Amino acid sequence: MYGVVTRNAEEVEWPEFDRTFYEVKDVTGRHTDPLEDAVSMVSCFGDNATAGTEPDLVPVDDEGNEATRERPYFDWSYICPLAEDYRNGLLTVIETCAEVNGDVRLDDVGFPRAEYCHCDRCESAFTESDFEDWYDWRASVITEFVAEAADRIPGTTYLTLYPDPYPGHLYERAGLDVEALAEHVDEFVVPLYDTSYGTTYWLETIASGFEDLLDAPFSVELYAVDVEVENLVHATEVVEEYAEGVFFGYEASNARATLRRMDAEEREGKSFGPE
Repeated sequence: MYGVVTRNAEEVEWPEFDRTFYEVKDVTGRHTDPLEDAVSMVSCFGDNATAGTEPDLVPVDDEGNEATRERPYFDWSYICPLAEDYRNGLLTVIETCAEVNGDVRLDDVGFPRAEYCHCDRCESAFTESDFEDWYDWRASVITEFVAEAADRIPGTTYLTLYPDPYPGHLYERAGLDVEALAEHVDEFVVPLYDTSYGTTYWLETIASGFEDLLDAPFSVELYAVDVEVENLVHATEVVEEYAEGVFFGYEASNARATLRRMDAEEREGKSFGPE
C-alpha cells in the first residue's frame, strides 16, 4: 500500500497512489476545503495562527514557558487540548471533512511535551477530576478527544504518532495512551522524516519498535522533498517490512518516480519462460 501526503489538489488524482492524504488544516493554521477523493488530514493542536492571535490558548509549563515555535525545540506552536471553543471548532472541521470523504486523519494530537500543560484550565480540570496521577489525567483528555473525533468519522480513522516507540515516551511526553487510543483508531501513521535517508538502520530500529509497541495496524510516512530517488527506494524497502503501508510526504512527483523505479526493478527481476 503506497500513498502520498499533499497540499496540491491536482495530485489527488494521480493513479500511482493507493491512498492520498490532503491537508485540510495544517500547523500554520491554513484551512482549505476537503476533497471527495482524498483522506482529509487535520492538524489538531498544532496551530501557529491561532497561537499568535489568541496566546491565552497556548499551553504553558509549570514555569510559565509557552509552547510556541519561538522556543528552540518546537517546530510549531501548540494549542491547549482543553481550550473548549478551539476543541469544539476542531470537531466541527473533522465532521465537515467526514461528510465529504468518510476517512479522516488526525494529525498533531497530544500535549507538546511532558511538562505541559499547567494553564489555569488544565490545573482546574485536574484538581476537579477523579485522577490522582497527572499523566493518567492528561492521557484521558487526549483519548476523550480522539473518541469524540472518531464518533464523527464514519470511515477509517487515522492518527499520527510521534516517532518515538521507546516504552512510556508517547504516554509521558504527549499524553498518548496507544492501547486506549487503539479502541478508537483504525490505523496509526508514524512519520519518519529525513532529508536524505543516506543511512537506514535507524528506520528499521524505529519501525521495528512500533511493531512491538502497537497491537494495531500502522503505516510509515517518509519525507520525499528533494530526496534522491535511489535513497527513497531503499528507505521504502526497509520500512515496508514492518508497516501496513508507506506514504510519501509533500512531493508527489518524487514519490511517483520512486514507485516507478521500484516497479521497474521488480519487473527486471522476474523471468518468464526459458532463457
